[in-house]
Amino acid sequence: MNKSLITIISAFLFFACPTFAHAQVDWKSFLSKQDLVWDRLPQAWHEAPFMGNGSLGTYLCQEPGANAIRLDVGNNLVHDHRADDPAINGRCRLLIGYFLLHPVGKIVNGKMRLDLWNAEAKAHILTSEGEIRMRVYVASGNPYIVAEVETAGGENGFRWQFYPECTDSPRQIRARKTHNAHLEKDYVSNPPSEVSEHDGVSICWQPLLDGGGTATAWKIIKEGKTTTLVINNTHTYPETDAPAMAEVAVKRLQADDMNAIQSIHRDWWHRFYPQSFISLPDKRLENFYWIQMYKMASATRIGGGLMDNCGPWLVDTPWPNTWWNLNVQLAYWPVYPSNRLELGVPLVDAVAKHLDNLINNVPEAYRHNSAALPVSTAFDLAGPCVNPPYSGKHAQIGCLPWLCHNLWLHYRFSMDERVLRHVVYPTLRRAVNFYIHFLKEDEKGVLHLNETFSPEYGNAEDCNFDLALLRWGCQTLLRSAQILSIDDELIPQWNNILQKLTDYPQDGTGMMIGKDTPYARSHRHYSHLLMFYPLYLLNTEQPGSKELMEQSVEHWHSIPGNIFAYSYTGASSIYAAFGEGDKALEKLNHIFTMHSLMPNTLYKESGPVIETPLSAAQCIHDMLLQSWGGKLRVFPAVPSSWKEISFKDLRTEGAFLVSATRQGGKTTSIRIESLADEPCLLRTDMENPVVKLGNATLTTVSPCEYRLNLRKGESVVLTPDGASIPCLREVNGEGQNYFGVKSNP
Repeated sequence: MNKSLITIISAFLFFACPTFAHAQVDWKSFLSKQDLVWDRLPQAWHEAPFMGNGSLGTYLCQEPGANAIRLDVGNNLVHDHRADDPAINGRCRLLIGYFLLHPVGKIVNGKMRLDLWNAEAKAHILTSEGEIRMRVYVASGNPYIVAEVETAGGENGFRWQFYPECTDSPRQIRARKTHNAHLEKDYVSNPPSEVSEHDGVSICWQPLLDGGGTATAWKIIKEGKTTTLVINNTHTYPETDAPAMAEVAVKRLQADDMNAIQSIHRDWWHRFYPQSFISLPDKRLENFYWIQMYKMASATRIGGGLMDNCGPWLVDTPWPNTWWNLNVQLAYWPVYPSNRLELGVPLVDAVAKHLDNLINNVPEAYRHNSAALPVSTAFDLAGPCVNPPYSGKHAQIGCLPWLCHNLWLHYRFSMDERVLRHVVYPTLRRAVNFYIHFLKEDEKGVLHLNETFSPEYGNAEDCNFDLALLRWGCQTLLRSAQILSIDDELIPQWNNILQKLTDYPQDGTGMMIGKDTPYARSHRHYSHLLMFYPLYLLNTEQPGSKELMEQSVEHWHSIPGNIFAYSYTGASSIYAAFGEGDKALEKLNHIFTMHSLMPNTLYKESGPVIETPLSAAQCIHDMLLQSWGGKLRVFPAVPSSWKEISFKDLRTEGAFLVSATRQGGKTTSIRIESLADEPCLLRTDMENPVVKLGNATLTTVSPCEYRLNLRKGESVVLTPDGASIPCLREVNGEGQNYFGVKSNP
């Protein structure tokens, strides 16, 4: 496959798709209400304003215990590359360093604001000698971190200084701090950093033990009262030319160049936000949602890295890698319905480019037809071999099929057949084949799965996590083969599995972990419930499924001790899948009561984990619009307290753009645009819907369900009884700027 194919496809989605629905949105004004605001200086990464361009990242705060302002340097493309250690220590993310702004006087206090519309942080700092005003952004379209500073009073003599971090594995650094000799004993440190200056450009070179390395280059540009620090960070492997590349990137920059860089940066963000629009009467959730849209685009992008646990803001963490037993999958879910498919490109590209590594992740005996994904890898998906069942160790083989579900969503929301043919189908085929090696048939002809590992819980035969993914995988392969007109020799085997595969193990409390393994201790993962969500194998259209879901979810949450924030976002989306809007909102609101959700909406459990707040944004999508099972469900799980809602250009499976309004607790308009000539079946609570605009015919299929004969490029607007079309605009509600850091009253 052409390695740049998926990038080209999804870049087209961003830059060429038109805006289909008119909306009266003053974006600058609207997003100013979503900004994060600090009326005191943040003291750590989890309080600070954060910025990124999909690879480079930074945050801004007062350095704890120091009279200085910290500007961090992050790059999610900076990894170690130790060939003899594909696991956590050898192929991990690496810290880089940070700048400190040392003022002349003593810092007295200050304020900050993260301007979402322009994707920049602004700070006003008072010192005993004067004032410092800063504007910081990570340039979109150019590889720079930019910090502009203006001073007043006696602060003209402030200075910047760079402090390189230790480039050893963050896990090893933690082990040393905690004196964990078991983790330390076999690790050899990377060489020390080297700092130099050449022709007005300062460079920090951080070589790696096994070749390659990272270079940070910076220079100061002065014009009038403004002093601008411009930073580039470049990582190369196995080449060692990063210092020369970083130096070239900043050496010729002048003040006039900074105006162009800023213009390109702002233009990117001003085109990004209007790809879709959501306004809610719950202004705290609305505020939270838009910060997550900003966070996604800061953390991942075409040409950038994956959204791992940290994003481009790596800090002291036990998780300096990419985790695949839940984290990455959840982080990317909001990309698809928010109509921002270009942000999903790094995930698709990773699989398109590294299928060979996935094949090498299984023992040699299985490489002829199988592939797998370890729990943790670097961005190239290479890691230690995944243990097969009955190996005596954890056999966690469901990570790759779960990743394939995200790839399938990328296909379904784009309907680009090239993604299905060249990425989804060959990868899922090998993932399912790995399962097939470990199926066994009992005397009644029922197929069972040998003992596998349910993430973070334990081993079980007929593990529900894997049964759900295997069943979904076989169904999806059969559907894909039909779409692609592939007469696959394995089609009879996939059909046989679906006919004979054992039912999901369950008991009086709902879904079990697996055969003879009840859910009996507190457990943050909902891996044993994937058949409800996101796979929808058991769903609201099947008698008895709702009761089983409620029983399973409530029992899951009934055992305290290890129920964390993504346990609540998972429960929220599961309830939304069954149309229970009030329960979905109740579960979602729990995240705001948890100490693990930080003031800037980042999240940590021992270390940063980016996926949980992003999965909360997906909960909102699930309340407003669902498209599983070939149906567009508009307002399927709206909380009863949300009387007024407006959304524009949310994307669905089948590549439809949907816009809708709700007033007085009733649906008042729906607009659907077809981008891919797929069948359109609509489910809505709109009373007596009538085609108000468009030439499509509306045919009643059953109560609340209608068929629309939309062709590619056509659109239709429905209103109740042919009423006038309301404008899509910000809905009423109280409150704004909930996030940031506020002083105690």
